[in-house]
Amino acid sequence: MAQAATQFDHDTDGSGSAAGFGYGGRAGLAVSIYADRGYLRAEMAEDAAAAGLRVAQSSDLARLLDPGDPLVLPDLVLVDCPVIDGAELAALSRLDVRASQQGAHLLVSTSMGSLDDVFGCLDQSDTQLLVTPSRAERVIALGRVLARTGNRVRELSEEDRLNLLRLTEQVSQIAQKLEQLSAHGAGETASAFRFDTQPGYAGIADAKLDLPFDGGSDRLVRASRPPLPDPRLVRKIIRQRQLRARFFEGDLFADPAWDMLLDLTAARVEHVRVSVTSLCIASGVPPTTALRWIGQMTDAGLLQRVDDETDRRRAFITLTDKAADAMARYFAELGASASSLV
Repeated sequence: MAQAATQFDHDTDGSGSAAGFGYGGRAGLAVSIYADRGYLRAEMAEDAAAAGLRVAQSSDLARLLDPGDPLVLPDLVLVDCPVIDGAELAALSRLDVRASQQGAHLLVSTSMGSLDDVFGCLDQSDTQLLVTPSRAERVIALGRVLARTGNRVRELSEEDRLNLLRLTEQVSQIAQKLEQLSAHGAGETASAFRFDTQPGYAGIADAKLDLPFDGGSDRLVRASRPPLPDPRLVRKIIRQRQLRARFFEGDLFADPAWDMLLDLTAARVEHVRVSVTSLCIASGVPPTTALRWIGQMTDAGLLQRVDDETDRRRAFITLTDKAADAMARYFAELGASASSLV
């Protein structure tokens, strides 16, 4: 890792601001950038400024280790750490806690090789995690931040920036719609994953399902859950789904949510823990796309993060009990339908 902690590659006054860069926004959210690669810092600063963000600081990762770093975070912190050591992981973990406490947004990019370590230390804030992202993927992530904060992308006159700005605005609108779909209990907004009113859950929704009552009381009795399917059957289904890519374009059948549910269902029965890296591979889509799906499914109550009891720096992904119930009932219904055809 480079040790020179330059404030801002094009800064002329030594203040660490974007003033010397020529296009730092006077209004809008403040952003700090930490990356060892100088060209990447400049690129990230360009995209942030184009989105109307004010670049307050840009330096290498060594600055994250500086105990004299200000305790108050800006609105957004961008960190690029493709290869990360123990000291940097500890610093990233502290940053995660501070972001959670102060309501700051974190956008962290890493490599597939470091994904599990980085994911393991980001458990407090609502971090957007990218894996070897393209510039377009970074812009999409910035658009999601803008959508969450209600900021609009400011217009620039440069022709070569117009497409980037339009893309950011469109992504902001899409991100808002996705967040509305995955919101819980927000008026009449429906969840993108409709498993929460399945038979077998005691509650108001079950009152319409003619479930048995408990001995004269008004308490509904939870129906017994069928067992999860044989993992060999699930693995066979996964192999069959993967086989299609030998004959057809893989993108035609991309269904990362279902592929991850199948993988986690088999793993649950096999008593195998699934890392976030392994789950990204099982999804069949690029890692950054898979991470967005994992976030959506976690928000929807399908997936949950489980810390490793023997190593707090590691974390795994599992099905929630409700998701396991839904998968068990799905396969039971599938088996019943198949039996009726015999």
